[in-house]
Amino acid sequence: MKPFDQFPESLKKRIRYVLTDIDDTLTSNGRLPAVAFTAMERLKEAGIKTIPITGRPAGWCDHIARMWPSMAEHPHLRGITVDGLVGENGAFYFRYDDSLRKMQRRYFKSEQQRIADRRRMKKLEVKILQEVPDCRVSVDQGYREADLAIDYCEDINRLPEHDVHKIVKLFEDAGAQAKISSIHVNGWFGDYDKL
Repeated sequence: MKPFDQFPESLKKRIRYVLTDIDDTLTSNGRLPAVAFTAMERLKEAGIKTIPITGRPAGWCDHIARMWPSMAEHPHLRGITVDGLVGENGAFYFRYDDSLRKMQRRYFKSEQQRIADRRRMKKLEVKILQEVPDCRVSVDQGYREADLAIDYCEDINRLPEHDVHKIVKLFEDAGAQAKISSIHVNGWFGDYDKL
């Protein structure tokens, strides 16, 4: 892999979108530095759309779509810095329409399917917490609509690798997808992912 400064100028001019993870990509030690906002503003000024793709919950995604820095100081670029985002590992995308002052939400599954999945996830949560007693449900679970996030090192002491893989196996044995992020094991019912 070559450094971006060696990327051909002719191809750089053709870039229209930047898709990026948030945790440990835009953030540093769990915090979003000002330089990340500045970079997104510079991309917007260059006509490039920024679309974060994350495992973080719907509540966070709603906030990000609405509140990440606006371009108000540039009248010709009014609007939110991010042009939409994918959350909960592909369960949905949100886009805030600044001119209409309205959030656009598109889900992979219907509301009825998400309700049924949450019931199944609640049972699975109980099982995981019983079988891996040192793990915890993520503190942001209350803001989630489609997945279950099990914390293995964000707000607790890091679990041993074998416990993390046991959580994955419990998800998979229940017919769920499972993904190990840098802080959580996320599980969901459905054939989708961040792509």
